[in-house]
Amino acid sequence: MDIHPTDTEALGKVTKDKNIDLVVVGPEVPLALGIVDYFDSLNIPVFGPTKAAAQIESSKVFARNLMEKYGIPCPKGKVFSSYSEAREYLKQQQSPIVIKADGLAAGKGTIIASSLPEANKALSDIMEAKVFGSAGDKVIIDEYITGKEVSLIAFTDGKTISPMVPACDYKKIWDNDQGPNTGGMGSYSPPGFFPAELVEKASNTILLPAVKAMASEGATYKGVIYAGLMVTNKEELSVLEFNARFGDPETQAVLPLLQSDLVDILLAVIQGNLDQVEIEWSRDACVGVVMASAGYPGKYKTGFPIKGLDKVEEDLLIFHAGTKLGDDGTVYTNGGRVLTAVGTGENMAEARKKVYRNLANIYFEGCHYRKDIALREII
Repeated sequence: MDIHPTDTEALGKVTKDKNIDLVVVGPEVPLALGIVDYFDSLNIPVFGPTKAAAQIESSKVFARNLMEKYGIPCPKGKVFSSYSEAREYLKQQQSPIVIKADGLAAGKGTIIASSLPEANKALSDIMEAKVFGSAGDKVIIDEYITGKEVSLIAFTDGKTISPMVPACDYKKIWDNDQGPNTGGMGSYSPPGFFPAELVEKASNTILLPAVKAMASEGATYKGVIYAGLMVTNKEELSVLEFNARFGDPETQAVLPLLQSDLVDILLAVIQGNLDQVEIEWSRDACVGVVMASAGYPGKYKTGFPIKGLDKVEEDLLIFHAGTKLGDDGTVYTNGGRVLTAVGTGENMAEARKKVYRNLANIYFEGCHYRKDIALREII
């Protein structure tokens, strides 16, 4: 059944018709459009934040204002709705500098400009050329901060939180973090530089305060809250972004380590009794590598047959993102990020070897992937 993820009414109807017991919302756009509110009105159990709560991702300006109001650490920055004012402000800044479109831009709305001319071009692209549409009506110009990036996701029922295992993702298209930003080219979990003490610190100073702030603002937050964090050399934490969902590809390297029943956790979140559920995680390592189409994150062609999916090891996970099943039973490419291959192991080296030896068996025309995912953890 081919239903677009933003066709809320059609999704509600098929959910009722099929007597589906639980709905988990994956993409950010349906959340921003209020699919959870609509399903709630139909008395369909649904996991995810409401439209009001999802603003923490759908509007970077909303998230910025929330963090400043409630003292949640984030880079210094300024919000602009006027292109001319933003351009004048840029003249007084130093590079590198960060330009962020306010709204949803498929993970590509944040530009790290290494020079002021590059920053001016990004600003013009976003606010004048409208490369991200209305998402660029407002922008945030942030200071550039350095350190190590980590993603920390937590379950929350609007009152309490339960953090997952932290993960690191790779945004740049090529090895050694070269080339343009993408929606994510791979990830691994857990990073050695983010031990349990920092997970606790991030939970107490960022994730839980954000959930409590949303409640104070009249938008009880249920679902998962994702924080993209920067860890400075002094182990200070700063929020780079919030997501209102299971962010990919990080989740693909996190949930394979979950030992508790996921459905029990999701239902506890919906019912508001997350504090009564014990959640256990494996101590293994997990690595996920994205296979992408030639040309991604720019223009790319689709419709190429994918070969070798039947030649991977039994315990390797293959997550399909940009694929389509043909009438002949063949799986074809249907997007930029096509597949993520995910493997676990007792240590990072073992997990990494498993993924890459299996990737060698999968092929489609123009396919490419980074060769350095999780490499920094073992050298």
